[in-house]
Amino acid sequence: MIDQLRTPAGEEALALAGAAGTEPLAAAAALRRQGVAADLAAAALTQAELRRRATVKFGADAARMFFTRTGLEQATRVPVADRRAARLAAAGIRSVADLGCGIGADTLAFAQAGLRVRAVDADPATASVAAANAAVLGLADLIDVRCADAREADLSGIDAVFCDPARRRGTGRVFNPGAWSPPWDFVAGLVDRVPATVLKLAPGIDHALIPAGAEAEWVSVDGDVMEAAFWCGPLAEVPRRATLLPSLATLTGSGVAQGWVGPVRRYLFDPDGAVVRAHLVAEFAATVDGTLADPQIAYVYSDAPADTPFARRYEVLDLLPFSVKRLRAALRERRIGRLTVKKRGSPIEPEQLRAAMRLSGTAEATVVLTRVADAPTALLVRPVA
Repeated sequence: MIDQLRTPAGEEALALAGAAGTEPLAAAAALRRQGVAADLAAAALTQAELRRRATVKFGADAARMFFTRTGLEQATRVPVADRRAARLAAAGIRSVADLGCGIGADTLAFAQAGLRVRAVDADPATASVAAANAAVLGLADLIDVRCADAREADLSGIDAVFCDPARRRGTGRVFNPGAWSPPWDFVAGLVDRVPATVLKLAPGIDHALIPAGAEAEWVSVDGDVMEAAFWCGPLAEVPRRATLLPSLATLTGSGVAQGWVGPVRRYLFDPDGAVVRAHLVAEFAATVDGTLADPQIAYVYSDAPADTPFARRYEVLDLLPFSVKRLRAALRERRIGRLTVKKRGSPIEPEQLRAAMRLSGTAEATVVLTRVADAPTALLVRPVA
């Protein structure tokens, strides 16, 4: 169907679908009035919907690209893919095999950075979409899309390999690495075939799977952790890295350092999820002269509100041993009616807590549910801009 959408009739159907609005029945009726065949109209309307959704990941290019629902969901965001491609180019890489290329998000970024790409996907429809995207973005000369099993891909003459194993089946996630496609044994063995290998994985990947000598990087965009990436062989620069986009702020370290433990201090720092996932909380604490109030909780405390790109900052207004009654009294005394709840190390659900507080005031506050020296604790805090 992608081939049909790229014909003059398909392009006209896409234009009509894009202008028909977001109400499905009305949009379908508009295409019928223009005489568009039912199957072509359905495909065009699906693409129009996916293009609108894809703007979040692909920006203005989404209006020209083609998508599948699964492919769009799993596609790398442009800032993440662009940074990865730039890092490979800076390392002297000139050609890369993209194993499990999906709809081509990373493939396109590699080509836009000047790399030649051998893009491989086992699904014919998905490979067709990747090839179409290479063509509509003017990158077909740099991209060779092949429909094949990643385990059978030809890696001869390739400088580097990028692999993003499929971790979903149907509507659910697959947590067993041995059941990924391709499976973990193959993925982890790529570095033995092509030393310059990059593996894209879920943020919650088990640290025990990090290949020996590899750099493990966690990447967040606007505070949301997008992925983990293992940079292997000559691409590894440090043991652990947390990278924040779009600022490009980077924190590195061993991933095994221990932070100093001390009392709650005037300011609380809530580290970015990439810092936490990379096990770099101790390294972050050192940058703000901070300590931990509990060695198992990733909140950092300091006497000064140091400027940092790696954490949100809060001023601590009150510290209470946690109890519903005590916290409710404190909120009523401050006439709190709107409550933001943050938590680490607490089993209490925010909505459950709000209901128990029975708020009725006009002021607002933030409460942090955590542990201090292993004791359940509530902190009333105020964000620091």
